[in-house]
Amino acid sequence: MKVSIIGTTGYGGAELLRILKQHPEFDIQSIHSTKEDIPIWNEYPHLYEIIENKLQKIDADQIADQSDIVFLATPSGISGKLASEFAGKNIKVIDLSGDLRIPAEKYREWYKQEPAQPGLVEEAVYGLSEWNHEKIKDANLVANPGCYPTASLLGLLPVVKAGIINPSSIVIDAKSGVSGAGRSLTRNTSFSEANENFRVYKVNEHQHTPEIEQQLLNWNNDIKPITFTTHLLPITRGIMTTSYVQLETEQSTRQLLELYKEMYSGHPFIRIRPENNFPSVKEVAGSNYCDIGLHADPRTGRLTIVAVIDNLMKGAAGQAVQNANIMYGMKENIGLDFVPLYP
Repeated sequence: MKVSIIGTTGYGGAELLRILKQHPEFDIQSIHSTKEDIPIWNEYPHLYEIIENKLQKIDADQIADQSDIVFLATPSGISGKLASEFAGKNIKVIDLSGDLRIPAEKYREWYKQEPAQPGLVEEAVYGLSEWNHEKIKDANLVANPGCYPTASLLGLLPVVKAGIINPSSIVIDAKSGVSGAGRSLTRNTSFSEANENFRVYKVNEHQHTPEIEQQLLNWNNDIKPITFTTHLLPITRGIMTTSYVQLETEQSTRQLLELYKEMYSGHPFIRIRPENNFPSVKEVAGSNYCDIGLHADPRTGRLTIVAVIDNLMKGAAGQAVQNANIMYGMKENIGLDFVPLYP
């Protein structure tokens, strides 16, 4: 299948290139940006003599004529407009931005931008690969989940779906590496501000909050608003979410681990850690894995859920390719069997 990527100069687009270059079924047909007619290695010198494609202008008609699928790796506020240009054309679309994940009124409130066309948002299938496989398989338009929601939801959904937690008790403490903020320089992500520092940001205001709540409500109508706090880590890649929930009845860690293993059986990228073993972000770097560790505290009746992902892989480009694999009826892990980088 022939693939086009719009937004290849950002980190998500660069990660798509890394994955798709060695994918056995997808061939990179074209790459697109507002910059034109320069080789991609001018932006990313590590691609010199590996990927020679030049950046091309964005022409939806031409892209739809020459490719089977297009990845939109552009910022929120732009992808929604691009998705509308591909509507009705014979091409599948995967959007890595937040434009198609939540309804218009929520988008306007949390993203502070004008939303995409309501019809597009309604058509888009939410691409949380492990939990929405059947709908993704039949989709022509997929809204790829955000990085924080991916880690948060993969950790929480088994107990939410099982209905064994207090629906008003969810607290998510989330941390991300600086690449999650994108390639554009800001004060907080500059070296002198981020290095040897640990910063909380967007307290109770992060735009991924309604996305997480929306999906939790899909599995349990009793879920109440969550507390979601985000922090910036002085690392390049990685997300860790530590979620706290109150159990409705006494459950042992061993019982809950069995629940998670059963629910994620057959899903190649979810690794449930053994009892008293908890993942760290470095242990999934450069891979599409999500590692989950659990501990049920008999003293407080609370369950602690630790989930880690690489924000550019499972949190963005890796999950996007995983969804493309599903859309074309391939095994989910084709082209994504990267062993994590270590150290």
